[in-house]
Order: sequence, then structure tokens, then C-alpha cells
Amino acid sequence: MRLGFSAWAMSTMPVRDQIGLVHGLGYQAIELVGGDTDALNPMTVTDAEVRDIRRALDDSGLELPSIACHGNLLETDPAVRAHACARVIAGMELAVRLAGPSGPPCVVTMGFGLPEQFDTHRQQIADNFAELARAGTHLGVIVALEPHVGQALDLPDRVQWVLDAVDSPNFRLNFDNSHFEVMGCDFHAYVPQLTRYAVHTHMKDQRGIAPGFDFLVPGEGTFDYAAYLPAIEKAGYNGAITVEISKMVQNRPGYDPAEVAARSYRTLTDAAKRGG
Repeated sequence: MRLGFSAWAMSTMPVRDQIGLVHGLGYQAIELVGGDTDALNPMTVTDAEVRDIRRALDDSGLELPSIACHGNLLETDPAVRAHACARVIAGMELAVRLAGPSGPPCVVTMGFGLPEQFDTHRQQIADNFAELARAGTHLGVIVALEPHVGQALDLPDRVQWVLDAVDSPNFRLNFDNSHFEVMGCDFHAYVPQLTRYAVHTHMKDQRGIAPGFDFLVPGEGTFDYAAYLPAIEKAGYNGAITVEISKMVQNRPGYDPAEVAARSYRTLTDAAKRGG
């Protein structure tokens, strides 16, 4: 496993600066973020900019395991949904353009909807991801579902249902366990259940149970990383462990992405050593 850091923590910063910050702190991988208001917009990025980003990645030695590119495919407005779909597809095309020696990164996106809509919307969600999986098959890119508290795909059984319903090697899991933790789930149960689907994973800390919860910087809460990291390794995961800094943290006064990145690095490398 390699330790990575997500540009979600600093998505409006120039991409070269994102790469320089993550590399300078000792991380081995970076997740880039592509959205309408981010420094990297997959719908407008030029070939010259893509070449420059690829060169910066190569010069730094950072792996690019994932690009986060969210789009709500449950939008009821056809024009808004079309734009969301186009952005995710553009993110998949960007993954091909930024492919390194190990191939294109996965593209992380969410299912959206609300928890109470799972039963009525689950087939539509599965159809949406099947549509993206077909595009992924054509492009050679894996789409990675990110479960999310407060959305329709918020619990392990629901996530497994949609993964099995789509049943495509180009549709897998971005294993962000923090969302399961704030739903009161036990990782000793969801790790063996879901790790086989995982192609990427996010890592942050958390406190409380939904709806009264907070996402935190790794080490600010009580989550046992020294037990969790060996558990997912034993379950067969050997990809990137990517720190993601929540908007809850980013909205704090005086927020500094370099400081939280450095603190997260110390927390997780220490936990990895303690966990063997």
C-alpha cells in the first residue's frame, strides 16, 4: 500500500503546486480533483496543460491512482443531469490523457440521492453507473463509487447491492470508510464484505454518529488506524491509502492544507508502523 493525499484539500490551488506540496511532504501518491470550479476542470483543460501535469507527476515520482470527478446523475433537470454526466465522462477521458506507466487512474464519483430514496431509486442509480461502466469499458477506465453519509448509498449492504447489480469490472469501489463509521458500522464487518471491490480508498477521521457527526483530520479522533490498515491489507487491498480532508475541516478559520497534510502523514505512518 502507498500513502497518498487528495487535492480535495486544496482543489483551487494550481495543480503543479498541489503536486509539489504532496511530494514535498513525503507522500507517494496524489488524487487530483476535477470540477467546474477546481483548478483542474476536465471539460476545459488543454492538451498543453495535461502534458504539463503529467510531466510534474513524472518529475515528482508521485503515483496518480485516482481523479475525483463528481456529478449528480439523479438530477431531475435534464440539462443539469446532462452536464453532470458530461463532466464525469470528461473526467474519464482526462484519466486516459493522464495515464502513467500503470495505466489510467480510476475516476471517483458518488451515487447521490437521499437515504430514504434507496428503495425507490436504487435501480436508477444502478442504471446510471452501468452507463458509466460501459463508457469506462470503451475507454479502459474504472469508475469508482464513493459511498456517502446522507446519500442513498450510505451503508455497506446498499453499496454491495449496486456493485453487484452493475456487475462490471469497470465499476468498482472507492473505499471511504469514514462514511460507514459515522453510520455506526463496524469495520470488522464491512472490511471483509467490501474490500474485494476496492480500487482506491480515502482516509480521514471522524467523531459522532449521523446526523450529529464531524469529519476530522487523521489523528484528531479516536479511529484505530493501526488496526484498520492491517485489516484491509489482510483482506487483499494493496492500493493507495489517500488522505481526504473534509470541507468541514477546510471551513475552519486559519485552515492550512500543508499543515493538515503534514499532520496526517505523521499520524498514518506512525499507525502503519504500530500495525506492522
